[in-house]
Amino acid sequence: MANERVRMLWPDHLGLARGKYLPVAFAHEGTGHAAAVFSLAYDRSFVAAPGSGVLDGFPDMHATFDPADLRPGWEDDRTQVAVCDLSQGGEPFRYSARYALRKAIADWEALGYRPMVGIEFEAYVLELTDEDGWQRWDTPGSYVYGTGRFVDPVGLIDEIVDLAAGSDIVLESVNAEFDSGQFELTLRYSDGLRAADDAFLFKVLARECALNHGLRLTLLGKPYEQFEGNGVHVNFSLVDANGANALVDTSTDDGLSKLAKSCLAGLCAHHQGLTPLCAPTVNAYRRLRPFTFSGRRANWGYDHRVVGTRVPPERAERTRIESRLADGTCNIHTAIAAVLQAARLGVVDDIECPEPETNDGMDAWNTEVTSALNLADALADLRADTALAEAVSSDLVDNFLAIKDAEWNRYVVAVGEPSDEISEWEISEYLPFH
Repeated sequence: MANERVRMLWPDHLGLARGKYLPVAFAHEGTGHAAAVFSLAYDRSFVAAPGSGVLDGFPDMHATFDPADLRPGWEDDRTQVAVCDLSQGGEPFRYSARYALRKAIADWEALGYRPMVGIEFEAYVLELTDEDGWQRWDTPGSYVYGTGRFVDPVGLIDEIVDLAAGSDIVLESVNAEFDSGQFELTLRYSDGLRAADDAFLFKVLARECALNHGLRLTLLGKPYEQFEGNGVHVNFSLVDANGANALVDTSTDDGLSKLAKSCLAGLCAHHQGLTPLCAPTVNAYRRLRPFTFSGRRANWGYDHRVVGTRVPPERAERTRIESRLADGTCNIHTAIAAVLQAARLGVVDDIECPEPETNDGMDAWNTEVTSALNLADALADLRADTALAEAVSSDLVDNFLAIKDAEWNRYVVAVGEPSDEISEWEISEYLPFH
């Protein structure tokens, strides 16, 4: 019987897709999950993190979805998919990333604007080799902006695009990225929550599709030392009450409104606190290094790819702001919420916008403020940015900090003295999940 079950999914604190299959006849009632999921590290160890309830008897939380959000699944024709909200005791579960994103959207709506979001993913396809384990897919004819069978020899990316379309996820563009076996996959702009849900489901769908071919698709920030990293670019605009793009002002020389400049100011001012919410793993800081295209500096520029925040050249209704900080290990709901809140703080706190970057960004730059060089220091920056933490969700941030402190400690125990080199620990810790 078609569509006889619902795959109910929700993003946990690590960005992983937790959930259950329920018969469609009573999936609308929702289902319980132990809140202690929010204590789990990648290695399944428990951390007594705020909100997890591990010291309070492992209480439940409840997952529910809006029936209007049901969509076709990609596994088979009997499975529908829904992204769920979490609650506890009849109240929203404030440690949830989807709660934080709903809050960010509501905070912008209180100012009279509706966020629109578009996500660009970068990912490597990997194949298992007898000699070296999981390595980049052997596509020797690949090159940046390549298309066709020389970059996608078995039609994997085509299949992913088709499956996504069948689940109401629209890809705006697909192409090979800089290194062999690497791809850029750009999702269509949408309302903030829908865009996050699409991106969340797309990551699951794409990785499962690759697995069906005996391959892996990874969005890990820096899986290989000698090759380019994988970024996730968060693009957003703001729609006013008249349905117009509020980042636009045709009377200015650059076509950007005061609102846009305030958003850029907020993103620069909160760049360091924003970093771990967008780059939440030890491995992420292998990508956020000097002289890279990773967006590590707290600056912005017009159509500039060596800045933290880029303003693409399109204007009028296509005007948008692009945060280049995140990688594919982020919880996409949290990352979007944090980017939107950092931008909003620029507005409500009337932060002065710095001058745009006009240097090349490699040999010269206009700011010395950068993301931290490791996860531990980045977490300290987030702790110091109490305004951003409160805006995102103090509860979520408290849980995040506890989990990530423990993650850093596991890394230090495993490798001894931390170094700039990618460790085997990072690959075994993150690659199975991202």
